[in-house]
Amino acid sequence: MKRLSTIALFVGLTLAGGSLRAQNMPVVTAHIEPDSIMIGDRFDYVIDVEKDLVQVVDFPVFDPRDGKLELVESLPVDTLERDGRHLRLRKRYRLAAFDEGKYNLGVAQVLYADKNILDTLRSRDSLYLEVATFQIDSTSQSIYDLKGQKTLPFRLSEIRGYLLWGLLVLLILAAGAWGLHRWLAKHGKGFGDLFKPAPPLPPHVAAIQALEALHNQKLWQNNRHKQYYSGLTDILRTYIAGRWGIGAMEMTSDEIIAAMRGEELPDKARRDMESILRDGDLVKFAKATPDAEQNESDYLKAYYFVEETKLVEETTVQPPEDPMQN
Repeated sequence: MKRLSTIALFVGLTLAGGSLRAQNMPVVTAHIEPDSIMIGDRFDYVIDVEKDLVQVVDFPVFDPRDGKLELVESLPVDTLERDGRHLRLRKRYRLAAFDEGKYNLGVAQVLYADKNILDTLRSRDSLYLEVATFQIDSTSQSIYDLKGQKTLPFRLSEIRGYLLWGLLVLLILAAGAWGLHRWLAKHGKGFGDLFKPAPPLPPHVAAIQALEALHNQKLWQNNRHKQYYSGLTDILRTYIAGRWGIGAMEMTSDEIIAAMRGEELPDKARRDMESILRDGDLVKFAKATPDAEQNESDYLKAYYFVEETKLVEETTVQPPEDPMQN
């Protein structure tokens, strides 16, 4: 009798423990919103889990059935309620159906893990979805062929507004052209003068502008001596080519000096030209580093070389009329 009482007590404790464990297990419920749709419409497959704070659950990856359902979006898990250690979670799957019929989606399943326990929890009832289609009554509706294109008669009133606005624009353009013609005629010019390219700058003007731009870049002040002398000698070569018609851009320094021997130049201008070309070769090819005084000196030599050798156009000065002749 004592042994039977012990066995009965063990069985009772086991059942009680199992009952208590069943009460503490997470609860899974599921539903569909809405449960009846038309073909191509979307619906939500919703799974709710009520669990303890320390319990771990994992929602499934939805597997569409036979391609008749399509997963549109898997929304993140949302916490609907939190009361102390009690949590209520919701997972929502957005789906679409493309085939008519009534679907049995079965029960919702959630993976549950607690210490050494790994189990699959299921909802109590199966979920059903009804997908309907449009009903076409072919007996009361007739099908007709496509009708041909109908040509409507042209009416002037349809484009009258466009014609008036176009005429107004033409009048404005004509008035503007007439005013421009009068203004140009007043200054001794015509419409053709508006489209003439600007005359090229004289060689000495272009050279002076290029020298000033080079000086403003402050190249040698930033230890960029090679770039400075390359620009300085290129400006000098361009000026020589434009002023005397010598192909200085394709010549070496010695060839330029030899070609300029036949030109009439002031002695100082000739020495300055040779000095700039020689200093430029030393910096560009021998990697020489001139000091600040020499850099400024070569710049001034180039500037005054252009000023001293520029071509001055002669202007004929008409004598004033003798007032006694009137």
